[in-house]
Amino acid sequence: MRDDRIEPQWIEAFEAVLRLCKAAPGEAVCLLAESQSRALNIDLAELAAHRLGCRPFRLVVPTPRQSAPVAVRSTGASRALQGHPAVLAALGASSLVVDLTKEGLLHAPELKAILAGGARILMVSDEHPEVLERLVPRPEDEAPVKAAVKRLRAARRMTVTSAAGTDLVVEIAGATVAGVWGWTDRPGTVAHWPGGVVVAFPRAGTVNGTLVLAPGDANLTFKRYLESPVRLVLRDDHVEEVAGEGIDAIAMRDYLAAWGDRAAHAVSHVGWGMNPRARREALLFNDRRELNGTELRAAAGNFLFSTGANEFAGRFTEGHFDIPVFGCTIALDGEAMVKEGKLVA
Repeated sequence: MRDDRIEPQWIEAFEAVLRLCKAAPGEAVCLLAESQSRALNIDLAELAAHRLGCRPFRLVVPTPRQSAPVAVRSTGASRALQGHPAVLAALGASSLVVDLTKEGLLHAPELKAILAGGARILMVSDEHPEVLERLVPRPEDEAPVKAAVKRLRAARRMTVTSAAGTDLVVEIAGATVAGVWGWTDRPGTVAHWPGGVVVAFPRAGTVNGTLVLAPGDANLTFKRYLESPVRLVLRDDHVEEVAGEGIDAIAMRDYLAAWGDRAAHAVSHVGWGMNPRARREALLFNDRRELNGTELRAAAGNFLFSTGANEFAGRFTEGHFDIPVFGCTIALDGEAMVKEGKLVA
């Protein structure tokens, strides 16, 4: 992107999402950010909140020192809050929090306490506003995701297959299930924009089989499309083998090994994208610094496979891969939800 100025359509995009979040006149809206947050998005959120008559205020914390042995990207587990009591008190006094931190609060250790105080949290993915503008959620996005959540919660087994050779089985009974359609309007809930995804956090020891990543699938930790096949062998939730000869397999093996942490090899969540407006090819149109890649996570019909933290299985780590896999068939108890990469009506 060239040097940015505030565009009216970007303010309108933020305003539209805040309206869906039922931001009300006079409501205290906390704009949570860190020193390395995207300044343009903070300004847009503030201007949009003023348009709605809210009382926005900025809460900016220092971006913490890097502590991991490798670069960390797109974890959804911001370390910026550091359990700071005054920060948590301010968040607890806000009924609506617009999360503009770099990594987001979705898996942050402080999230549970913030939600328990009654706040609703809109996590704005660290994307350039041009991306956010294209993916403003619509009221009609809610019902399909809710229906998918209901179906996933009722299922006992998920199977994932593909022409590339994927043959994965997830015993899904008892898993924690979540769906995001792009906004939150109820106290004690969290959502992210862009939205349009349903995922399950499997219990320990319930994921086994083979996941084959093909050229054109995406590794969003590296923010690149795969150029060569990668074969992941999973046993009892953990990636036991990363097979392949190209740079994609080599980089994945090296990155996982660098953590020295078995939890980094474990499954975080599995699910599928449901946003018909999200585009698979989106990484081609933006510099890596300008996007987080949430659009590909939400792209309709992708199998979203993630490694790393899974608090519901008692695993915590900053090591993380988010990998949208295209062209898969995803079935629940034998009934296809996605067939060869296309959503089943």
